[in-house]
Amino acid sequence: MLPVIYSDEFLDHKTGYLHPEKPERLSAITTALKAATFASKIEWRSPTPVDRRPLMSLLEEVHTQSYIKKVQEVASSGGGYLDTDTAVSPRSYDVALLAVSAWLDGVDVVLETSNPTFVLARPPGHHAERDYGMGFCLFSNAAIAAFHALKKPEINRVAILDWDVHHGNGTQAIVETNPQIAYCSLHQYPCYPGTGKITERGFHNNVLNLPIPPSSDVGIYQPVFEKKVVPFLLDFQPDLLIISAGYDANADDPLAMINLQPQDYGLFTEYCLGITRKILFGLEGGYDLSALSQSVVATVERCLV
Repeated sequence: MLPVIYSDEFLDHKTGYLHPEKPERLSAITTALKAATFASKIEWRSPTPVDRRPLMSLLEEVHTQSYIKKVQEVASSGGGYLDTDTAVSPRSYDVALLAVSAWLDGVDVVLETSNPTFVLARPPGHHAERDYGMGFCLFSNAAIAAFHALKKPEINRVAILDWDVHHGNGTQAIVETNPQIAYCSLHQYPCYPGTGKITERGFHNNVLNLPIPPSSDVGIYQPVFEKKVVPFLLDFQPDLLIISAGYDANADDPLAMINLQPQDYGLFTEYCLGITRKILFGLEGGYDLSALSQSVVATVERCLV
């Protein structure tokens, strides 16, 4: 069985007409997973309600109080934009907190079972900086999850692998000063947000950025995984691996120019399972509904092998 943490409340983060980060992303994924041949092996779980978890103290370890208050105020005033791309609707603050809670649940479930878990939540998080949101992201889910994991007595090191097509500037900025967290990103370069140069190594040599040129396919990615990603993660010896699972490097995705196919994510998942089965997958990007949903299916299917 593979736990999938999901709530219909994640659909209540409304981004507006024609915005690519839309509720239908989750609807497409849930429909595909429920129709998959392995559907009976998925254990659907609801996230812990926000009022049943001491969420704010952990959130304030990662984001400034003034930024958290700003997101809350924009939502409570009826919504608006944090930047030209990052929408906030009346329920977005509450939904974003529930998404954080889901990622924390994901950490807890992985550590309980020593097996993978998938967090199917939105809004995404890897572009969110300490003091501002950008790139569709409100709170830095993966970084918050890593800090939460490090509070567990059995966890000394957490690695974050970000295979979203865009560099996770927020995640890197938040974790790169912590020697107990490693961050590895494969991303199209040049591309939004313009960060993620190979020379960015972190404060403790704990960052590995792997820029990928436009038009690359799995023939480029596979040796990068084998020669760069896997050795870096094995050398770090993480007690938990968090994957910022963005699926916008697909050939059909409208926001980038990488030519992966959905089944390629099954291969990437296999590499990760060879490092550890203690993996938390958390949804980031992916904006072509068919490619997105089939990529998640490929990821989950490989975890069940």
